[in-house]
Amino acid sequence: MIKALRKVIERMHYPLEVMLTCVRWYAAYPLSLRHIEEMMAERGVVVDHATVHRWAIKILPVLAAAFRRRKRPIGKSWRMDETYIRVAGQWKYLYRAVDRDGDTIDFLLRAKRDHAAARRFLEQSIGLHGVPEKITIDKSGANRAAILSINSDSGADIELRQRKYLNNVVEQDHRAIKRIVRPMLGFKSFRCARILLAGIELMHMIKKGQLDLPQGQVSPAASKFYSLAF
Repeated sequence: MIKALRKVIERMHYPLEVMLTCVRWYAAYPLSLRHIEEMMAERGVVVDHATVHRWAIKILPVLAAAFRRRKRPIGKSWRMDETYIRVAGQWKYLYRAVDRDGDTIDFLLRAKRDHAAARRFLEQSIGLHGVPEKITIDKSGANRAAILSINSDSGADIELRQRKYLNNVVEQDHRAIKRIVRPMLGFKSFRCARILLAGIELMHMIKKGQLDLPQGQVSPAASKFYSLAF
C-alpha cells in the first residue's frame, strides 16, 4: 500500500478491499450511497452509507494524486468547455478540456462562470501539460478573453478557434460525468463536490485508457483503479 493511503485509512476498521470497492463503485457508476449500502449488505458486509461517503472523501484525493503521476501524455489540440453542477442548491461550473482524441486534459470546479474562472482553469491545465498549439471553444466570451489574455501576458501563441461543431467532443464527454453525478442529487458542499468530481473524472480517465501501463500490459478498469493504491 502506498504511504499516503496508509496514513488516511489508519483509523478505519474495514478491510482495504471493501473500502476500495465501495469507493470505486461510487465514482464509476450512477449509484447513490444508499444503493452501495444495500449492495454491500447483500454480500454480507454491513456498512452505513455515510461511512462510504467518508471513505470516498479520504481515499479519492490520494488515488487522484497517484494517477497524475502515471497519466499518459495528451495532445496539443484542446477542446475547452464548462458544464453545470449543483452544489448546496446552487449551480456551479465545472470547467473541462479534452484533446482531439477525447482524452481528458484537466478539470476545475469554480463558483462563477467568468474570465477569472476560465483563466484559472487554463493556467492550471498549462501548468500540468504545457502550452497547447490550439484551443477550440464555443461562443463563450469569457473563455475567449482568458485565452487572449494568456497569449498577451505570457507571450504564448495559442491558436484560438470558435467552432461549435469541433467542440462536440468535449460536450459529449460531459455526459459521462453528468450520468454519474445525477443519482447523487447534488453535492452538500463545494469541498465535497470538488473531491468527488475529481474521483469521477479519475475513473472516467481510467476507462478511457489514460493510465500509463507497462508496454503490452492490458488490465480492466477496476484493476487499474486498485493498482493506484499499491
